[in-house]
Order: sequence, then structure tokens, then C-alpha cells
Amino acid sequence: MFKWFTKESAEKDIFSPNGRVKCHFSLKSGRIFYSVIKNDKLLVSSSALGFLIFGEEPLGDNLKLIRERQTRHTETIEMPWGEDRFINNNYSEGCFYLSEHKEPHRLFTLRFRVFDNAVAFRYEIPPQPKFQQISIKEELTEFNVDPNSTAWKIPAYQPDRYEYSYEKTSVRNLEHSVHTPLTIKTPNGYYLAIHEAALYNYGSMTIKLDSKYSLTTDITPLSDGSRAHVTLPFNTPWRLIMIADSCLELTTNRTMFALNEPPREDFSWVATLKFIGIWWAMYVGEWTWAPGERHGATTEHAKSYIDAAVRLGIRGLLIEGWNEGWEGDWLENGIHNKFTVATPDFNLEEVASYANRNHIELVGHHETVGFIDNYEKQLEAAYDYYAANHIHYIKTGYAGSMMSINGRREYHHSQLGVNHYQKTVELAAKKKICLDIHEPIKGTGIERTWPNLLSREGARGQEYEGGALSPSHACYLPYTRLLSGGMDYTSGIFDLENSVKRMSTTLARQLAYFVTIYSGMQMAADRPIFYEEKFPEEFEFIRQVPTNFEKTIPLAGEIGEYYVVARKDRDSDNWFIGGVTDEEGRHIHINLEFLDAGTYEVNIYADADNAHYRDNQFAIIKQTKHLSRSESIDLHIAPGGGFAISLQKQS
Repeated sequence: MFKWFTKESAEKDIFSPNGRVKCHFSLKSGRIFYSVIKNDKLLVSSSALGFLIFGEEPLGDNLKLIRERQTRHTETIEMPWGEDRFINNNYSEGCFYLSEHKEPHRLFTLRFRVFDNAVAFRYEIPPQPKFQQISIKEELTEFNVDPNSTAWKIPAYQPDRYEYSYEKTSVRNLEHSVHTPLTIKTPNGYYLAIHEAALYNYGSMTIKLDSKYSLTTDITPLSDGSRAHVTLPFNTPWRLIMIADSCLELTTNRTMFALNEPPREDFSWVATLKFIGIWWAMYVGEWTWAPGERHGATTEHAKSYIDAAVRLGIRGLLIEGWNEGWEGDWLENGIHNKFTVATPDFNLEEVASYANRNHIELVGHHETVGFIDNYEKQLEAAYDYYAANHIHYIKTGYAGSMMSINGRREYHHSQLGVNHYQKTVELAAKKKICLDIHEPIKGTGIERTWPNLLSREGARGQEYEGGALSPSHACYLPYTRLLSGGMDYTSGIFDLENSVKRMSTTLARQLAYFVTIYSGMQMAADRPIFYEEKFPEEFEFIRQVPTNFEKTIPLAGEIGEYYVVARKDRDSDNWFIGGVTDEEGRHIHINLEFLDAGTYEVNIYADADNAHYRDNQFAIIKQTKHLSRSESIDLHIAPGGGFAISLQKQS
């Protein structure tokens, strides 16, 4: 029900369905603010809202409240794939309709949604007679958390995009803009993650600390200095504050997906995928992406890998380096990449036909090197080329520090980049193709609307092994990067002592990643020989673990130290548990009370007592037990190690 006002000052509370979370809206002397409270504890103090617009007065001053409406929404969302099948979408909504009280009397709406575990809001600007197209100079949204809070962050505006190691610091010591999700622990013990949802046609939000120790939005700019050019009507992305009593509770916050719209068309054809690839052999120097004597993507090699996928029981095969454009300095020459022209030693039609006869899904590859003008000119033809050859999955890449278009250099995370990535997702949906995007725009939950976007990279993955990944990195991800959705971490490397890419993990830890790091397209990244001949028993876990889960239950962990999680298969009564630790060894006790009634065959892959990520990586213990929900498991995790457990329902 609407309430009509003409006020320059007003205050209103919006309570979450359980009454524990409160968002306080206030209009003071013509300016708008909000704050967030949980259990009477202040989490976000009074924070200002508004915009600076080129050629216009600021939008956010001299305001009056003309009407207000509060409603309640209750819904259960069924996700087509993911970490949890069902997501609660229960919230209280408050809409505040605002107008300037002097010329030009511009209008906009602030829409708040208050969940039991989050607060979200967005700006909605309708078209108006003298206000139809705008160029945004700054978004003035603040998140005023206590500056003595602890934050876990990666820097923004750096050459490697999101691919940096997470650091722990205090909010007051945030010196530069940082990416979201930005995870925070407040002095009163609550955990927050500042992020955004439903990012379309706008620059990605980063966060910076101003001179008053306020966290403010820093929207990724375009090369012309603006944050976005938009035609009204326009809704900003949702500004999202996830709220939890513990860091483990934060890891299961799915509000980001709930804030996105349901699918607009039939996506029943989408299926998650586990795949191997002609990929890691190039990283360790056996083969090359570029044509030559050691070229990896040959017809012969591809058929051999298809045969291996059949033997291994894996449904997919990625082939990189198959097309023209990899010769010489490919980072500089990416403007010449051709996405419908194969190298002379690779016959795409023959390989695709062979894969189809063997019921193996090919994962095509498009490395754009960020030259998106070159890519967009070929985009439809390239997708049609794959579709005509029954290729339903593509891994795309945007290596390079910036995107290039018509001679301009733009951030991957700018409005231009956001719109380009969206264009690929929507065209892929039209062609019934699923995507795994590397060097992506961060996840903001659009997978709910576009389920064919199965995975992204967007953080340091195992290609950084060989010296640039510490064991703690994978212990940060569940509490930071993975709050924005699944990640292609390229797990399952068994060649741990390779001199080119020596891994900082144990063998058991490589299995754990298939549970601790979710991806709708999950790659078993090593060469088939290591799965078939060297470690066939360990590979059995990779073969069994699904890529689509019914529910996820975090069991233990601390940010950057360790993480243990259980997931139930969506298509059976089986469960899978994985755990990883940092450089410190640990003892883990797992209570199995989350299981259903009955007996399970439990296969455990754990670090031996003398295992270590530096000098005894292959020391692994394999055990089989029969257990029920009334029992428990005790395990040792070695420094830099991990464990994986499959629990197969017997009765």
C-alpha cells in the first residue's frame, strides 16, 4: 500500500522477515541515508547515497519523499544447477519515491530489500521530459562500516585483473580501490561481504576508502572518464551487503542469485560438465599452443584425448590452440586471431565428428587477448561454426591487462566490458552453447537468468602454481571470491613435482578442490597418463564427484586458514566432503549427523601423517569404511594438504 508524502525529512525502518536485521532509511535536509543493524548492533552506520552526473546538478540533494511503500515477499527458487538446488527468496521491501523540490524536479526511486541474511538496494531512474540520457560521473553510495573492522581484499585496476593473492588488513588501512566481494569482520563479531548483484550496462563496482574513513563506491571508469552512459529508464545493479554470524555462514549466502530475475526462456538443454583438456601439457612445455613440431592441438592428439576421456568416464574435452592466431607473440598479435580457421594440422570437423560418435562433448576455445572488436566481428560466425559441429561448450579468454576496441584501451570491468561479456552470454544462449569465461567480469548472479553461463575464472587458479600460489590461497577463496559464484580452478593436477610447474599441494588436496571449489564446468586439468597409469585409484574420486549438487553444508573453517565442506549430489543420495588447509597441519573431526538415515560406504583419501606440500606431496592414505549418521571421522591434514571423501548410500 502506498503512503503519500511531501517531506524533506523522513525516517523509516524495514525489518527482515525474522525481525533480526533492520535497514533504517532517512531523509535529512533533502539528502538520503541508510544504515544497517542486526540484533541491535550497528553494522553499517549512516551512509549517504546519490550520483554526480556530467552536465547536471548532483542527483541526491534537495530531495523530498513523495510516497513510500512496504511489501513482503516469500518464495523458494529452484536453481537449474549449482551448489544448492533451492534458495530462499524471502524479504521485506521498502520503496522510497523521491523528487527534487526545485527545478528540474527530477525523480528516482530507492528500492530496499531486507533479508534475514542481507540488505540490498538499488536506484531506479525513470525517463523524464528533460532527463532521458545521462553520463554518470560518480556514484556516491557509501558503506560506513567501523574502520577498525578487518577486511580481506584484492586490489582493483591492476594488470592481472582479479588474479591476485588475498590479503588481510584493517578497513582503515585500505590504501587503494579493491574489488568486490569485499569480506569484512566487524569489531562486534559479525561478518559482512559488500558486493553487487545483477550487473548490466554499468561499470563494475569497486570500493575505496575516503579521507573520512568511509567506504565508497568507485565504479570502474570508461576511457572517457565517465562511469556509464545510460538511457532512461535505468536500474543500477543491486548494492548488496551479505550478513552472517560466522565466516562459515557467509559461504552459503545465495542472496546474489535471488536478486536476479528468473530465466527468460527455456534453458532445459543446459547441463554441467566435467572435462579434461589439451591444456596442461602446454603449460609444462611438452606441447605448444602455436603450430610447430610440438603443437598440442592436432587431429591426432585430439582423437587420442577423446579415447582417453571415454576410458576415464569423463564427458568432455577442451582443445586449446586449434585456430590461427597463436604464432609468435600471441598477446600482441591477438588482433589477428581467427575463430573459424583451424591450423593446417587440425581438422575441426573430423575431430568433432569423432567426439560425437564417442559421446564426448568438445569444449571449444576462443582466446580473444582482449581484442574485443576483432572478436565481435567474428562472434556470430564463430558460434555458428561450433554449433554446426555440435559443440555445445566454449571456454573464452581475455588475457591482457586491458580490452582493446577501435584503438581505445578499456578496463575489462568497465561498462564496455560488462556489455561485451553479456553479449557473448546472450548469443551463446541463442545458439544453445554454454560458457566458461576466463579473465571475466566478476559473478553477480546473472547465472540465474542465463544458466548457460556455467563457470568463470576471475581469481588466481592453478596456472599460477610453480611459485605464485601459496597453500593459504585456496583457504581464502570460499570466503571471498566464491561468494560471487563458481570458479574454474583447473583442479586435479597429479604431476606435483614437475620442474616447470611444481605444485604447492599434496595429492589428496588436488582431490579436495573438486568439493571445496565449485564449478559448473569442472576441469580435471592434468594429462590422461597421470590418471590412467600413475594414480588410477585417486582418479576414481574425480570420476565420481558430481558437478551439480542438491545442498551444501560447510562444516569447519576460518578465513585464510582452512575450509571443510559437505555437498550432496543432486542425482543420488551420495555425499562428498572436501577440506583444505594453509601451511599449517591440522586435525579435523567430522560429525556425520547431516547424513540421511542408513549406511554409507565411505571412501577416504587423506594425507599421510608424514605428508607435506613441500617435500612429501604424494604421501596419501586411502581407506574404506561403512558408517552411519551417528558416527564421525577424524583426519589429519598435512601442511598445504587436504582430503576428499565420498559417501555412497548403501541402504
